[in-house]
Amino acid sequence: MVNILIISHSFKIAEGTKELAEEMKQADIDIQIAGGTSGGKLGTDADLIRQKLENMDSEDGIVVLADLGSAVMSFNMVKEWLPEAKQKKIKLADAPLVEGAVLGAVEASLGKTLDEVLAAIEKKSIINKNNF
Repeated sequence: MVNILIISHSFKIAEGTKELAEEMKQADIDIQIAGGTSGGKLGTDADLIRQKLENMDSEDGIVVLADLGSAVMSFNMVKEWLPEAKQKKIKLADAPLVEGAVLGAVEASLGKTLDEVLAAIEKKSIINKNNF
């Protein structure tokens, strides 16, 4: 099954988002978080993001959701450090963090493919760029 990584500048936001997404999933998928810095402050930790991505099962793919632009930049940098085969199995969703995580958890737990989960997250998002 497709798994999910939530990246936030705040550990509490990442943890709460994971808790909500876990409640919505229909089957066992791995939802991991990389929230805050290693010192417990606000920010992103590239080493933590890398550790999570390296240790997550990516056979069916990993959808990544990030809260702010610098989290996206950290993710993109880390993704380049990974082997090319794994890079192809990891995709960043263009969607709000919480809503994307909940939609992703539901879709992934229904056995959808990586591209199907990503498309559902981006299409069904209430705050979709096409709505403005």
